[in-house]
Amino acid sequence: MKTILVVAAHPDDEILGVGGTAARHVAEGDAVYALILGEGQTSRGAHREDTGREVVDELHKNTLESAEVIGFRDVFFADFPDNRFDHVDLLDIVKAVEQRIQELQPQIVYTHYSGDLNVDHQYTARAVLTAARPIGSCSVEEIYAFETLSSTEWNFDYSAQPAFCPNVFVDIAGYYQQKEQAMNCYVSELCVFPHPRSLAGMDVLSRTRGMAAGMERAEAFMLIRKTIRRK
Repeated sequence: MKTILVVAAHPDDEILGVGGTAARHVAEGDAVYALILGEGQTSRGAHREDTGREVVDELHKNTLESAEVIGFRDVFFADFPDNRFDHVDLLDIVKAVEQRIQELQPQIVYTHYSGDLNVDHQYTARAVLTAARPIGSCSVEEIYAFETLSSTEWNFDYSAQPAFCPNVFVDIAGYYQQKEQAMNCYVSELCVFPHPRSLAGMDVLSRTRGMAAGMERAEAFMLIRKTIRRK
C-alpha cells in the first residue's frame, strides 16, 4: 500500500485534475488524502469579505461529499485567500504543505502544473516542490503535475513556461463515472459547455488524453521528479 497526497489550490481542482486516478489508487488499496490550500469563492466579489463564511462552508461541504465518492481518507483545508496566493508569504504555503507531508509520509504527490494561468496554481506548485525537496527523511518519491480545466489550457503565454506536455497517462475508463459523480457534488463550480469546467469539457479531455495513449479515457500528468533509492 502506498500513501498518496493530492495538493490542490481550490475545491474541485482535486477532482478535475486527478479524480479518476485518485479513485484508481483507492481501488488498488492505496491511502489517498487531499490538501486544499485555498478557501475558494472569495475572489468572486469585489472584496474578499464580500463572500460570507457560510458560502465557503457550503463549498467545503461539497468537497467532503465529493471526497466520499472518490474514497479519499481525509481532506484538509488551509483556507488561504482565493486567487490571492501572491499576497501570502510563500513560506506560509510551504509550511502548510510540509505539515501534511510530515504527518502523512506520502510516497506520491500530485499537484498543479506550474505554468497554469491561475496564480494560486503557480504558487501551489512552487510550494509543493519546496516542501517535498529530497533532503533528510522526506518520504516523497514521485511528484506529478496535473492539468486543471479552465486554467492549464487558457495560458497562452509560453514565454516563462512551456505548455503542459504530459508524459504519463493513467487509464481511468473504469473510474470515470466516479469522477463525474464527484464533480457533480460541486454545484456552484460546474459551468455549461463550451466552458471547459463542465461535465462535457471533462468528458472531452478524458477521451482526448485517452486517444493519445491508446486508451478509452485517461488522465494525463507531467512527471516532475521520481527518486529511486538504492537498496
